[in-house]
Amino acid sequence: MKLGISTYSLHSAFSTGELTLEGVIETIADLGAEHTEIVPLGINLVENPELIDQIVRTAAGRGLELSNYAIGANFAGLETAERQREVERVKREVDVCAALGIQRMRHDVASSNDLSITHFLEELPHLAEACREIADYAAGLGITTSVENHGYFIQHSDRVQALVHAVGRDNFRTTLDIGNFLCADENPLIAVTNNIKLASMVHFKDFYIRPQDRQPGEGWFQSSGGNWLRGAIVGQGDIDMPSVIRTVKESGYDGYISVEFEGMEECRKGTRLGLEYIKRVWNQI
Repeated sequence: MKLGISTYSLHSAFSTGELTLEGVIETIADLGAEHTEIVPLGINLVENPELIDQIVRTAAGRGLELSNYAIGANFAGLETAERQREVERVKREVDVCAALGIQRMRHDVASSNDLSITHFLEELPHLAEACREIADYAAGLGITTSVENHGYFIQHSDRVQALVHAVGRDNFRTTLDIGNFLCADENPLIAVTNNIKLASMVHFKDFYIRPQDRQPGEGWFQSSGGNWLRGAIVGQGDIDMPSVIRTVKESGYDGYISVEFEGMEECRKGTRLGLEYIKRVWNQI
């Protein structure tokens, strides 16, 4: 297991200018990470390839591996030509992933206001076709692509499984975010147990949870079923984190794990405490 930090965890400091791009990577190294996952929020590496060299050079200088590249995408609700344009756009991001020297890439798959299983089954063949074409392109560059349980429409563990199996490529798997299952009101421990064997990457994220009739106030958002969620420091939220960590470890998963912090606390402190928690509990199991 290699424990690291997603650049997403420090995005609040980057977005306000407190940290530069180089500063984000250096901070991640200072916090004791073994690797970093690149999430290009606020930057465009396709249009600014000089930033690729900056990332690679900074990470190498600090002995930090680059583990995964994670971008947004949507193939749902599109006509054939429009969907193909999105596929081609994502392929250019695959090229970026290769230029970074990274062998894992997560791309989102779908966004929709209709979250019904009926609509999902209607869209599934189109989504699988798009993901298959991208995976085949990525295979030529030695890259494994993945879908994250992310964005409500493909957030349930069984929907992720359905897409992975429909794509039918060894290099198309899932980036498994243990916290995101709560956005679909699914028990994270059960969902992780269901999907850990399909994981090419694991995110550790935590949330506070409140029922839908107890609106807590600012900083909270709703799950698809109406429950209230707020990001927490990993290990301090309402997820049974020790049991989830045990499940991941006992599954035999031995790849990259990234801390994702999106709480209200100062991002460097929140990220550090989450990293230290996972390291401590993992070693105790």
